[in-house]
Amino acid sequence: MSDTRAVISTKFGDIELKFFPDVAPNHVNNFIELSKKGFYDGTTFHRVIPDFMIQGGDPNSKDPDKSQHGMGGPGYNVNAEFNSKPHKRGTLSMARSNNPNSAGSQFFICVADAAFLDRQYTVFGEVVSGMDAADKIVSQPRDGRDNPDERIEIKVRIKEDNQE
Repeated sequence: MSDTRAVISTKFGDIELKFFPDVAPNHVNNFIELSKKGFYDGTTFHRVIPDFMIQGGDPNSKDPDKSQHGMGGPGYNVNAEFNSKPHKRGTLSMARSNNPNSAGSQFFICVADAAFLDRQYTVFGEVVSGMDAADKIVSQPRDGRDNPDERIEIKVRIKEDNQE
């Protein structure tokens, strides 16, 4: 599992992720299992904030009606696994509500350092290639709720033991 990678494909390019199972095993397993089931395919990056992060993984974002984007999940929660990994550019972390144990399927990738999130959100991986795609995504025109004007759909595939 230590060599397992995920590739998020978007119209702006691929973002390859490596995981931190040593500090957040439940979050890593959850993301991999959801990815293998195709849960993320057809969802969007529904929240993009320049100089901060891009967020995706909400099943509601498959619906063109943006009013419920950001509210969905897999129907269960994953308990927080706060750790000492910093929120820096390229960090993969789990989104949640005010309840620390409310993470489900939504994740975000930091496009800038965000130390104020440290030990408040569960870091479970990092980008190993494709930050240029994340930078393009975060700079797209967006509405008042930071939802991109044009859909940025994602497809996630899992690569085990560095298979291509």
